[in-house]
Amino acid sequence: MEENTAKTNQKGFIEVIGSIEELLPSTTFKVKLENGQEILAHLSGKMRMYKIRLLPGDKVRIEMSPYDLTKGRITYRM
Repeated sequence: MEENTAKTNQKGFIEVIGSIEELLPSTTFKVKLENGQEILAHLSGKMRMYKIRLLPGDKVRIEMSPYDLTKGRITYRM
């Protein structure tokens, strides 16, 4: 059985897995999702607070609003 890659969390955000493609200014990243789509994502507050660093090639979990599927928030580095 194939697992669905996009899940909805309790707050209503869509959670997907992707990998960092490019580092951009002000903790913004270009991320390629598992379905091939490229989006812009920024770091969540907890990741900034604990100074978690990301490099190109890192796998990350992203929260996206169902209203704008071109932007997201990085919540976890795998």
